[in-house]
Parts: sequence; C-alpha cells; structure tokens
Amino acid sequence: MFRSIVRGCAAGAAGTTALNALSYLDMALRGRPSSGAPEDVVEKITEKAGHPVPESDGRDNRLAGLGALTGIAVGVGTGAAVALLHRAGVRPPGRLGGPATGALAMILADIPIAGLGISDPRTWSPADWTADALPHLGYGMVTYGLISAAHRHH
Repeated sequence: MFRSIVRGCAAGAAGTTALNALSYLDMALRGRPSSGAPEDVVEKITEKAGHPVPESDGRDNRLAGLGALTGIAVGVGTGAAVALLHRAGVRPPGRLGGPATGALAMILADIPIAGLGISDPRTWSPADWTADALPHLGYGMVTYGLISAAHRHH
C-alpha cells in the first residue's frame, strides 16, 4: 500500500506540473492574468482557523506561495487517492480514468472556491470553464496514465 501511495504522489506531482504548464500556456496565449483564487482560499481558511497570515511586508507573497503550495497538495493528494482506488480495483480505461481523475482534482479545487464565496462557478463564462477544465484534463491524463503504467509494471 505504501508503494501505491508514493507512486500516486509522484504521478500527482507530474500531473500538477502538466496542469501548471497548461495554465501558463493559456496565460501566455490569451494574455490573461493568473487567478487570485488560491490566495483568496488560503486567506479565508487561515482566518476561519483563527490563524490569519499576518499583516506585514511580504503578506501578498506569502499568500501567493501558500496558494501555490495548496494546489500542489491537492494535486499530489489526488494522485495518492486515485492510486489507492486503482490498487483496490477501480481501473477504468485511460479514456475514462484520465478525465475522471482530472474532474476529481477540479472538484477538490473548486469546492473551496465556491464554498467560501470566492467565486460562483454558476456564473463562469465558457472561457472561464475552459481555462479551468483543460488544465485539469491534462492533470488527469498525466496522473492516471502514470498510475496505470506503474500498475502494469508491478
């Protein structure tokens, strides 16, 4: 089981790199700004937990760093969860498993955004949905592909 978790974490890290690359490519091609949602999520969660990020020089940079780390944690953690499901016998073919893995990561990222009132996905434009969905699809294809490949070799 430990090896499955480690493989899943590694696959999730690779998938997170793919997600970030696709997001940055979209930003470069369309000239869109980066999302402030990860920082907003961290800010609201730390405030609700009673440990807000201190008002000081570098606060915005701390929030940006914590937001990015939270995204990495979601990607790596999702990879570990999917690897455990795969180990337990949940093994759809890649054409389904990849998109399902991406959808799971997207749901895990978007629920706090909606739940904390940072943004309402019901109001997103098709371009907003595309900017969220395509990188997550890339994440899912890479993550699930690596998990499936690792399973075939063991």
